[in-house]
Amino acid sequence: MQLFLSKLAGPDFPVIGRLLGERWRKLAPRYALAIAFMTVTAGATAGAAYLMKDLINKVFLDKDPYFIGLIAGIIVALYTAKGLASYAQEVILSRVGNRIIADTQRQMYDKLLALDLGFYQRMATGDLITRFTYNAQAARDVLNLIVTSIGRDLFTLIGLVIVMVVQDPLMSAMALVVGPIVFFVLGGILKRMRKLFRRGVDSVSAVVSAMQETAQGVRVIKAFGLEAAMRARMEAAIVSVEKVNNRMAAISAQSNPLVDTLGGFAVAAIVVYGGWRVMNGATPGEFFSFITALLMANDPARRLSRVNITLAGAATGVRMMYELIDAVPDVTDRPGARPLGAGPGHIRLEDVSFGYDARGAALDGVNLEAAAGSMTALVGISGSGKSSVLNLIMRFWDPQSGRVTIDGQDLRAVTLASLRGRIALVSQDTFLFAGSIRDNIMQGRAGASEAEMIAAAQAAHAHGFISAMPQGYDTQIGEAGGQLSGGQRQRVSIARAFLKNAEIILLDEPTSALDSESDAAIQQALLALMQGRTTIVIAHRLATVMNADRIYVMDAGRVVETGSHADLLARAGSYARLHALQFGGEGVGENAPALPRT
Repeated sequence: MQLFLSKLAGPDFPVIGRLLGERWRKLAPRYALAIAFMTVTAGATAGAAYLMKDLINKVFLDKDPYFIGLIAGIIVALYTAKGLASYAQEVILSRVGNRIIADTQRQMYDKLLALDLGFYQRMATGDLITRFTYNAQAARDVLNLIVTSIGRDLFTLIGLVIVMVVQDPLMSAMALVVGPIVFFVLGGILKRMRKLFRRGVDSVSAVVSAMQETAQGVRVIKAFGLEAAMRARMEAAIVSVEKVNNRMAAISAQSNPLVDTLGGFAVAAIVVYGGWRVMNGATPGEFFSFITALLMANDPARRLSRVNITLAGAATGVRMMYELIDAVPDVTDRPGARPLGAGPGHIRLEDVSFGYDARGAALDGVNLEAAAGSMTALVGISGSGKSSVLNLIMRFWDPQSGRVTIDGQDLRAVTLASLRGRIALVSQDTFLFAGSIRDNIMQGRAGASEAEMIAAAQAAHAHGFISAMPQGYDTQIGEAGGQLSGGQRQRVSIARAFLKNAEIILLDEPTSALDSESDAAIQQALLALMQGRTTIVIAHRLATVMNADRIYVMDAGRVVETGSHADLLARAGSYARLHALQFGGEGVGENAPALPRT
């Protein structure tokens, strides 16, 4: 079988061989049962062709009444068996195929959850969706195609060739001589098709990406009048898919006239030779049995002649599937990693340098400390490196040099699960999952009680608006929480953080885009959340962090100043300049809303 597959798949054999190695053992019993039913189908087809000899000689020439009833009964039995076997094999293959898709999607989704943020920055979402759907189906198609090619088409063709050889070896040789010619020409067609398969998948990904961005950014599209631009982008993607598919269809269709034309020459030669033999005394039964077998062999032969083209297309999808499954995350649990030990939550960055790519450093020799139970603020213009600090604390990335520690433990030496279990993140880009409010809050801690969930919502100043909704906590909030206002989404996310009850709180501009009323409610919720916890907060508005225990001013990936609000103003440096820009030189902003000390 391995030799057959290597010849059939050619350059695609390694990836197909891997798929078989991983899936065959589990699925072999069901595939074996399907092949058994296919063998019955193949045998019934060959048997029907062989019966033509006795049908012609015994019934039409000898006019034997006994054989009329016998052959009729055998034909009924053969086609009944063929019908039942075909039904059974189709049901089995459908169920096995559905299992392959389900298992493949589970495997890919587990890998997607394990991959780090760097992977998602490099990979387009549309590409991921295409791989998740198309590639899972490709894995099914490869395995089912191999089984049907062997169990149905190959066995049927072998059975019919045996009938042909039994009836007349010379005519069989005349018919089979076209086979090598067909496969040689199809090899050239396959080479051209392989170049198009990957382009076809990439074109589909472009359509999916354009559709996804349209759905997610429809408000921006309408607000800025971008309908024409998006329409042009989608049109280009659709035209690309259409062109590639048309090209593949044109090349693939070349195999049909080739097989038909060469087959016509073979049949014509056999009719001439067979007719000559019958006219010179041979019985017509063998000739008609041979012709029947030859004509019946056309369909399985045609499918087998195209199977390597179809297989190459499916193998492209399988190859892309393994590109995802084999992707290695940059951030993983190291060998021997241990759980983060219990402690008060003292955070340090020690001479940390980090960059997301080759474009430059996001952090350059940063030293920073957040004392346990205190509030530490990071301020600075956009792009100064503030969010990168939080990313390293959450260990979404690892620094290129230096180290990040919590209670003296290097984060690279502890397990990711234990680290992230100690931290709650509240960001400006609040993300809620489709489902109910209850579902989203309960994601903070699996197994929490109803009373704990409600208490978390109350602490987040969310219980009031939730209770006023028609279904209360069971209210469906739509995709990304689209049925809630910005302030309501933020309070639900804070309730989620309350329920998690983590020792360390990271706040990434949680009130940057809220109205005054929502801002006040959320400030109170955040104050309660920070009580007794180590908190690091990023803020563009200095008024929200002027009561922080310690403020770090960042610029171009470096810490340029550190101290309390009063100390930094007195130095008349970068912080003072930022303060002057925001308050126009008016005091220190005593009347502006602020996060009080914890």
